[in-house]
Amino acid sequence: MTTVAAGWAIGAAFLLGALTLFAAGLDGYATARLEGSARRGAAGPLFEGARLMRQRARMTVSADALLWRIGSAGLVVTALMMVTVVPLGRWTIFDVGVGVVWFNAMDVVVWALVWLVGWGPNSAHSLVGGYRFLAHGLAYELPLMFALVAPAIAAESLRVGDVAAAQQGLWFVVWMPIAFLVYCVGVVAFAVWGPFAPALGADLAGGVGAELAGPDRLLFLAGRYALLAAGAAFAVPMFLGGGAGPVLPAWLWAVLKTVALLAGFVLLRRRLPALRPDLFMEVGWLVLLPAALVQDLLVAVIAIWRR
Repeated sequence: MTTVAAGWAIGAAFLLGALTLFAAGLDGYATARLEGSARRGAAGPLFEGARLMRQRARMTVSADALLWRIGSAGLVVTALMMVTVVPLGRWTIFDVGVGVVWFNAMDVVVWALVWLVGWGPNSAHSLVGGYRFLAHGLAYELPLMFALVAPAIAAESLRVGDVAAAQQGLWFVVWMPIAFLVYCVGVVAFAVWGPFAPALGADLAGGVGAELAGPDRLLFLAGRYALLAAGAAFAVPMFLGGGAGPVLPAWLWAVLKTVALLAGFVLLRRRLPALRPDLFMEVGWLVLLPAALVQDLLVAVIAIWRR
Protein backbone atom coordinates (compact mmCIF):
# COMPACT_ATOMS: atom_id res chain seq x y z
CA MET A 1 0.00 0.00 0.00
CA THR A 2 1.40 3.40 -1.01
CA THR A 3 0.83 6.47 1.16
CA VAL A 4 0.04 9.40 -1.13
CA ALA A 5 1.16 13.01 -1.02
CA ALA A 6 -0.94 15.97 0.12
CA GLY A 7 -2.10 16.59 -3.44
CA TRP A 8 -3.80 13.22 -3.49
CA ALA A 9 -5.51 14.10 -0.22
CA ILE A 10 -7.10 17.06 -1.99
CA GLY A 11 -8.12 14.69 -4.78
CA ALA A 12 -9.74 12.38 -2.24
CA ALA A 13 -11.69 15.34 -0.84
CA PHE A 14 -12.92 16.19 -4.36
CA LEU A 15 -13.90 12.55 -4.90
CA LEU A 16 -15.88 12.53 -1.65
CA GLY A 17 -17.52 15.76 -2.76
CA ALA A 18 -18.45 14.19 -6.10
CA LEU A 19 -19.94 11.16 -4.33
CA THR A 20 -21.87 13.51 -2.04
CA LEU A 21 -23.31 15.37 -5.04
CA PHE A 22 -24.16 12.06 -6.70
CA ALA A 23 -26.02 10.89 -3.59
CA ALA A 24 -27.90 14.19 -3.32
CA GLY A 25 -28.83 14.17 -7.00
CA LEU A 26 -29.99 10.56 -6.92
CA ASP A 27 -32.03 11.26 -3.80
CA GLY A 28 -33.64 14.25 -5.49
CA TYR A 29 -34.47 12.19 -8.57
CA ALA A 30 -35.90 9.30 -6.51
CA THR A 31 -37.97 11.70 -4.42
CA ALA A 32 -39.39 13.40 -7.51
CA ARG A 33 -40.29 10.01 -9.04
CA LEU A 34 -41.91 8.80 -5.84
CA GLU A 35 -43.98 11.97 -5.49
CA GLY A 36 -44.93 11.88 -9.19
CA SER A 37 -43.32 15.24 -9.83
CA ALA A 38 -40.77 16.01 -12.52
CA ARG A 39 -39.98 19.44 -11.02
CA ARG A 40 -36.22 19.83 -10.79
CA GLY A 41 -35.66 16.12 -10.08
CA ALA A 42 -31.95 15.32 -9.81
CA ALA A 43 -31.09 19.03 -9.93
CA GLY A 44 -33.36 19.71 -6.95
CA PRO A 45 -30.57 19.48 -4.35
CA LEU A 46 -28.50 22.02 -6.33
CA PHE A 47 -31.38 24.50 -6.33
CA GLU A 48 -31.94 23.83 -2.62
CA GLY A 49 -28.24 24.34 -1.92
CA ALA A 50 -28.27 27.66 -3.78
CA ARG A 51 -31.37 28.73 -1.83
CA LEU A 52 -29.79 27.85 1.52
CA MET A 53 -26.61 29.72 0.63
CA ARG A 54 -28.71 32.89 0.22
CA GLN A 55 -30.83 32.25 3.31
CA ARG A 56 -29.91 33.92 6.56
CA ALA A 57 -28.69 31.64 9.34
CA ARG A 58 -31.07 31.39 12.28
CA MET A 59 -30.12 32.20 15.88
CA THR A 60 -32.38 31.26 18.78
CA VAL A 61 -32.50 32.79 22.26
CA SER A 62 -29.63 31.71 24.54
CA ALA A 63 -28.24 29.37 21.88
CA ASP A 64 -24.70 28.03 22.13
CA ALA A 65 -23.74 29.16 18.63
CA LEU A 66 -20.20 27.75 18.69
CA LEU A 67 -21.19 24.19 19.66
CA TRP A 68 -24.22 24.33 17.37
CA ARG A 69 -22.09 25.20 14.34
CA ILE A 70 -19.36 22.74 15.26
CA GLY A 71 -22.04 20.04 15.16
CA SER A 72 -23.52 21.04 11.81
CA ALA A 73 -20.17 21.54 10.04
CA GLY A 74 -18.41 18.66 11.79
CA LEU A 75 -20.26 15.93 9.89
CA VAL A 76 -18.51 16.82 6.63
CA VAL A 77 -15.13 16.91 8.39
CA THR A 78 -15.78 13.55 10.02
CA ALA A 79 -16.67 11.97 6.67
CA LEU A 80 -13.38 13.30 5.28
CA MET A 81 -11.51 11.80 8.23
CA MET A 82 -13.20 8.44 7.60
CA VAL A 83 -11.99 8.21 4.01
CA THR A 84 -8.37 9.00 4.90
CA VAL A 85 -7.81 5.30 5.65
CA VAL A 86 -9.76 3.95 2.66
CA PRO A 87 -7.43 2.60 -0.05
CA LEU A 88 -8.14 3.62 -3.62
CA GLY A 89 -6.51 0.75 -5.42
CA ARG A 90 -2.95 0.72 -4.09
CA TRP A 91 -3.06 4.33 -2.86
CA THR A 92 -4.23 5.60 0.48
CA ILE A 93 -3.85 8.87 2.38
CA PHE A 94 -2.96 7.36 5.77
CA ASP A 95 -1.96 3.70 5.77
CA VAL A 96 -2.23 3.37 9.55
CA GLY A 97 -2.02 0.01 11.30
CA VAL A 98 -5.32 0.58 13.12
CA GLY A 99 -7.43 1.88 10.24
CA VAL A 100 -10.44 -0.23 11.24
CA VAL A 101 -10.38 1.27 14.75
CA TRP A 102 -9.94 4.75 13.26
CA PHE A 103 -13.14 4.44 11.22
CA ASN A 104 -15.06 3.22 14.26
CA ALA A 105 -13.71 6.13 16.31
CA MET A 106 -14.91 8.61 13.68
CA ASP A 107 -18.32 6.96 13.78
CA VAL A 108 -18.45 7.63 17.54
CA VAL A 109 -17.55 11.29 16.88
CA VAL A 110 -20.79 11.50 14.86
CA TRP A 111 -22.68 10.85 18.09
CA ALA A 112 -21.28 13.99 19.65
CA LEU A 113 -21.80 16.11 16.53
CA VAL A 114 -25.47 15.24 15.99
CA TRP A 115 -26.05 15.70 19.71
CA LEU A 116 -24.50 19.19 19.52
CA VAL A 117 -26.84 20.08 16.66
CA GLY A 118 -29.72 19.12 18.94
CA TRP A 119 -28.30 20.77 22.07
CA GLY A 120 -26.87 23.99 20.63
CA PRO A 121 -30.00 25.92 19.61
CA ASN A 122 -31.63 25.70 23.07
CA SER A 123 -34.80 24.35 21.47
CA ALA A 124 -37.08 21.62 22.83
CA HIS A 125 -37.70 20.07 19.40
CA SER A 126 -33.99 19.92 18.59
CA LEU A 127 -33.13 18.49 22.00
CA VAL A 128 -35.69 15.68 21.74
CA GLY A 129 -34.36 14.92 18.26
CA GLY A 130 -30.87 14.66 19.71
CA TYR A 131 -32.10 12.19 22.33
CA ARG A 132 -33.76 10.13 19.61
CA PHE A 133 -30.47 9.89 17.74
CA LEU A 134 -28.63 8.82 20.89
CA ALA A 135 -31.24 6.12 21.48
CA HIS A 136 -30.67 4.77 17.97
CA GLY A 137 -26.92 5.03 18.57
CA LEU A 138 -27.10 2.89 21.69
CA ALA A 139 -28.70 0.18 19.57
CA TYR A 140 -26.48 0.25 16.47
CA GLU A 141 -23.01 1.06 17.80
CA LEU A 142 -22.02 -2.25 19.41
CA PRO A 143 -23.36 -4.38 16.53
CA LEU A 144 -21.47 -2.12 14.09
CA MET A 145 -18.27 -2.46 16.08
CA PHE A 146 -18.46 -6.26 16.13
CA ALA A 147 -19.39 -6.32 12.43
CA LEU A 148 -16.08 -4.55 11.73
CA VAL A 149 -14.25 -7.10 13.89
CA ALA A 150 -15.14 -10.01 11.56
CA PRO A 151 -13.06 -8.94 8.51
CA ALA A 152 -10.22 -7.87 10.82
CA ILE A 153 -10.15 -11.37 12.35
CA ALA A 154 -10.12 -13.02 8.93
CA ALA A 155 -7.29 -10.78 7.71
CA GLU A 156 -5.49 -10.94 11.07
CA SER A 157 -4.91 -7.20 10.81
CA LEU A 158 -6.53 -3.87 11.63
CA ARG A 159 -4.88 -2.27 8.59
CA VAL A 160 -7.55 -1.59 5.96
CA GLY A 161 -5.18 -2.39 3.09
CA ASP A 162 -4.41 -5.81 4.62
CA VAL A 163 -8.12 -6.55 4.94
CA ALA A 164 -8.65 -5.74 1.25
CA ALA A 165 -5.64 -7.85 0.23
CA ALA A 166 -6.94 -10.84 2.20
CA GLN A 167 -9.95 -11.06 -0.17
CA GLN A 168 -8.03 -11.99 -3.32
CA GLY A 169 -9.66 -15.41 -3.53
CA LEU A 170 -13.10 -14.68 -2.08
CA TRP A 171 -14.80 -11.45 -1.01
CA PHE A 172 -15.65 -11.34 2.68
CA VAL A 173 -19.27 -10.41 1.94
CA VAL A 174 -19.75 -13.97 0.59
CA TRP A 175 -18.95 -15.72 3.86
CA MET A 176 -19.67 -12.79 6.23
CA PRO A 177 -23.12 -11.71 5.05
CA ILE A 178 -24.40 -11.02 8.56
CA ALA A 179 -21.47 -8.75 9.36
CA PHE A 180 -21.98 -6.92 6.06
CA LEU A 181 -25.70 -6.37 6.67
CA VAL A 182 -25.10 -5.20 10.24
CA TYR A 183 -22.41 -2.84 8.96
CA CYS A 184 -24.81 -1.40 6.37
CA VAL A 185 -27.42 -0.85 9.07
CA GLY A 186 -24.81 1.03 11.09
CA VAL A 187 -23.88 3.27 8.14
CA VAL A 188 -27.49 4.18 7.46
CA ALA A 189 -27.97 4.85 11.17
CA PHE A 190 -25.00 7.16 11.75
CA ALA A 191 -25.99 9.12 8.62
CA VAL A 192 -29.43 9.67 10.23
CA TRP A 193 -30.91 8.19 7.09
CA GLY A 194 -34.03 6.31 6.06
CA PRO A 195 -35.43 4.20 8.90
CA PHE A 196 -33.18 6.08 11.34
CA ALA A 197 -34.46 9.55 10.52
CA PRO A 198 -36.95 9.97 13.42
CA ALA A 199 -34.33 12.30 14.94
CA LEU A 200 -35.35 14.61 12.07
CA GLY A 201 -39.04 13.69 12.32
CA ALA A 202 -41.85 15.94 11.15
CA ASP A 203 -43.62 15.27 14.46
CA LEU A 204 -40.77 17.28 16.06
CA ALA A 205 -40.90 20.05 13.46
CA GLY A 206 -37.67 18.68 12.04
CA GLY A 207 -36.05 17.42 15.25
CA VAL A 208 -32.31 18.15 15.40
CA GLY A 209 -32.68 20.17 12.20
CA ALA A 210 -35.68 22.21 13.39
CA GLU A 211 -33.70 25.41 13.96
CA LEU A 212 -31.12 24.98 11.20
CA ALA A 213 -31.28 27.46 8.35
CA GLY A 214 -29.03 28.92 5.68
CA PRO A 215 -25.44 27.65 5.35
CA ASP A 216 -25.72 25.80 8.67
CA ARG A 217 -28.53 23.66 7.31
CA LEU A 218 -26.70 23.13 4.03
CA LEU A 219 -23.61 21.84 5.85
CA PHE A 220 -25.71 19.49 7.97
CA LEU A 221 -27.53 18.06 4.95
CA ALA A 222 -24.28 17.71 2.99
CA GLY A 223 -22.74 15.98 5.99
CA ARG A 224 -25.41 13.29 5.97
CA TYR A 225 -24.79 12.52 2.29
CA ALA A 226 -21.02 12.61 2.89
CA LEU A 227 -21.32 10.13 5.75
CA LEU A 228 -23.29 7.77 3.51
CA ALA A 229 -20.57 8.08 0.87
CA ALA A 230 -17.78 7.49 3.40
CA GLY A 231 -19.59 4.44 4.79
CA ALA A 232 -20.04 3.00 1.30
CA ALA A 233 -16.37 3.65 0.49
CA PHE A 234 -15.18 1.89 3.65
CA ALA A 235 -17.33 -1.15 2.92
CA VAL A 236 -15.41 -1.76 -0.32
CA PRO A 237 -12.06 -2.77 1.26
CA MET A 238 -13.75 -4.37 4.26
CA PHE A 239 -16.28 -6.62 2.50
CA LEU A 240 -16.28 -6.13 -1.29
CA GLY A 241 -12.73 -7.07 -2.23
CA GLY A 242 -11.29 -3.56 -2.44
CA GLY A 243 -10.06 -2.85 -5.95
CA ALA A 244 -10.29 -6.50 -7.08
CA GLY A 245 -11.93 -6.94 -10.48
CA PRO A 246 -11.18 -7.79 -14.12
CA VAL A 247 -9.89 -5.49 -16.89
CA LEU A 248 -10.38 -2.13 -15.13
CA PRO A 249 -7.71 -0.63 -12.86
CA ALA A 250 -8.06 -1.26 -9.13
CA TRP A 251 -8.87 2.36 -8.24
CA LEU A 252 -11.73 2.45 -10.74
CA TRP A 253 -13.19 -0.79 -9.38
CA ALA A 254 -13.09 0.71 -5.88
CA VAL A 255 -14.98 3.79 -7.10
CA LEU A 256 -17.58 1.75 -9.02
CA LYS A 257 -18.28 -0.49 -6.03
CA THR A 258 -18.63 2.57 -3.81
CA VAL A 259 -21.08 4.20 -6.23
CA ALA A 260 -23.17 1.02 -6.46
CA LEU A 261 -23.46 0.60 -2.69
CA LEU A 262 -24.08 4.32 -2.17
CA ALA A 263 -26.91 4.19 -4.70
CA GLY A 264 -28.43 1.32 -2.75
CA PHE A 265 -28.30 3.33 0.49
CA VAL A 266 -29.91 6.36 -1.15
CA LEU A 267 -32.69 4.47 -2.92
CA LEU A 268 -33.72 2.62 0.24
CA ARG A 269 -34.45 5.91 2.01
CA ARG A 270 -38.21 6.05 1.38
CA ARG A 271 -38.78 2.33 0.90
CA LEU A 272 -38.35 1.26 4.52
CA PRO A 273 -40.47 2.36 7.49
CA ALA A 274 -39.08 4.55 10.22
CA LEU A 275 -37.85 2.65 13.26
CA ARG A 276 -38.91 3.84 16.70
CA PRO A 277 -35.80 4.14 18.88
CA ASP A 278 -37.22 2.04 21.71
CA LEU A 279 -38.20 -0.80 19.37
CA PHE A 280 -34.89 -0.65 17.50
CA MET A 281 -33.06 -0.95 20.82
CA GLU A 282 -34.68 -4.35 21.25
CA VAL A 283 -33.71 -5.34 17.70
CA GLY A 284 -30.18 -4.04 18.14
CA TRP A 285 -29.47 -5.72 21.45
CA LEU A 286 -31.47 -8.93 21.01
CA VAL A 287 -30.97 -9.62 17.29
CA LEU A 288 -28.16 -7.63 15.65
CA LEU A 289 -25.62 -7.88 18.47
CA PRO A 290 -25.94 -11.66 19.02
CA ALA A 291 -25.91 -12.20 15.23
CA ALA A 292 -22.70 -10.16 14.88
CA LEU A 293 -21.07 -12.07 17.75
CA VAL A 294 -21.99 -15.41 16.18
CA GLN A 295 -20.53 -14.17 12.88
CA ASP A 296 -17.29 -13.23 14.66
CA LEU A 297 -17.12 -16.65 16.31
CA LEU A 298 -17.59 -18.46 12.99
CA VAL A 299 -14.96 -16.29 11.32
CA ALA A 300 -12.52 -16.93 14.16
CA VAL A 301 -13.06 -20.71 13.93
CA ILE A 302 -12.50 -20.64 10.16
CA ALA A 303 -9.41 -18.44 10.54
CA ILE A 304 -7.90 -20.86 13.07
CA TRP A 305 -8.76 -23.86 10.88
CA ARG A 306 -7.10 -22.27 7.82
CA ARG A 307 -3.76 -21.76 9.61
